[in-house]
Amino acid sequence: MSVLVWIDSFLLYYYAVLCVIYLALFALALLDSLRHQQWIHTLPLDRLATSPLAPPVSVLVPARNEAAGIVQSVESLLGLKYPDFEVVVINDGSSDATLKRLQEAFGLIRIDFSYHARIPTARVRDVFASPTHPRLLVCDKLPGGKADALNAGLNLARGAYFCTVDADAVLDRDALLRVMLPVYNDRTVVASGGVVRLANGSVFANGRLQEARLPRSPLELLQVVEYLRAFLWGRQGWSALGGLLIISGAFGIFRRELVLEIGGFRTRTVGEDMDLVVRLHRRLRQRGKPYVVRFVPDPICWTEAPASLRQLSCQRRRWQQGLGQSLWHSRDLLFSRRGGRIGWFIFPYQIVFEFFGPLIETLGLISVAASAALGLLNQEYFFRLFLFAYLFGTFISMAAVYLEDLSYHRYRRASEVARLLLISLFDYFPYRLLINLFRIQGMFDFFRQRARWGELARRGFTEPQGAPAHPA
Repeated sequence: MSVLVWIDSFLLYYYAVLCVIYLALFALALLDSLRHQQWIHTLPLDRLATSPLAPPVSVLVPARNEAAGIVQSVESLLGLKYPDFEVVVINDGSSDATLKRLQEAFGLIRIDFSYHARIPTARVRDVFASPTHPRLLVCDKLPGGKADALNAGLNLARGAYFCTVDADAVLDRDALLRVMLPVYNDRTVVASGGVVRLANGSVFANGRLQEARLPRSPLELLQVVEYLRAFLWGRQGWSALGGLLIISGAFGIFRRELVLEIGGFRTRTVGEDMDLVVRLHRRLRQRGKPYVVRFVPDPICWTEAPASLRQLSCQRRRWQQGLGQSLWHSRDLLFSRRGGRIGWFIFPYQIVFEFFGPLIETLGLISVAASAALGLLNQEYFFRLFLFAYLFGTFISMAAVYLEDLSYHRYRRASEVARLLLISLFDYFPYRLLINLFRIQGMFDFFRQRARWGELARRGFTEPQGAPAHPA
């Protein structure tokens, strides 16, 4: 019985600390969003989009079995509004028609290319170029995984910065320009990430977003709210605090030479995006030199979300396992002499509240319910505790929706904003409980060192009726 009482007391303090952190992140995110909105309106974006002083960027697109949407994705990238960039698609041994679709759409021809492997990768078979799209380069290699494909792209890239973009993603036309703005403003910026939003339900044509719409499925709709909370609240708040540990592999830019210096992407992890950012923090903290990792809230990347519970489970288990691998690999950063706020605050937060958090919350809920059932805890007090946790979690989700509507307003219809607010009522319970169960499985996958890669079945982007599938 005393164990239950101890767990209940621990859970109370745990939630109290978590609530304080969440409120602080919300305040930081709101202030940072307002500052960003004021700053962005002072910039001559049209002039910057044609500036000869813009740092060259290589856009790396790892692709494996992405035939459903690869052409639209590449079309959107080739139409980006940025002065000096190239698009490097890395076909990682696809068993479907990914390479064939690219060859047909862009008239690819095989070229002689001097491939200098500064980072060892699986064998590169061929390199292709397009006579009609000089910015495009396609690399065909033996399968080695996403990190290995990105490393092959790094070997081929020529830009001072590189941008990672998932093959199932579509970028807003000015997204690359906007995510590079922190670099224009401050050359100590070594990495910058934008917002990832869910394409499910939205309409696309010729690699461009035509209209942002919400999906009909409750499961996909809950993920829309979750992404808004994660990016516009969580990542923006951590960025303002100088403690951003993850830039989504779906859309982020990095200083290329620095990444080459630390050996590129690690292939022995399922979370190569977070792992890279944590390793950059560790290297630069060890050097003791000033640097900045930024989140930019308005350049948007649209990507598909899992449409089934099985796919969602696989994705979240992989993310949780990747979190554990990233923290463990760079564990010497924890409480290190030069760790700063990363080693003394952000790292402990990630370990306690992100990695072990799902297990603590789930066991805590079971313990409190058992205490109430056994009469160790007043049932009215139990109800009030659960109600407070539910209302606070729902407030976080609704505040993220409000922040999106106030600042960026990508969903134009009032009915869609109302749907987001309504589905937010189910975000903390039961959706968060479900996600926590998946993440607990990912924790056990980490401890058992059981790699779970998995592939999301792509449906492709929704085209308006009458639009050609692959325009000439």
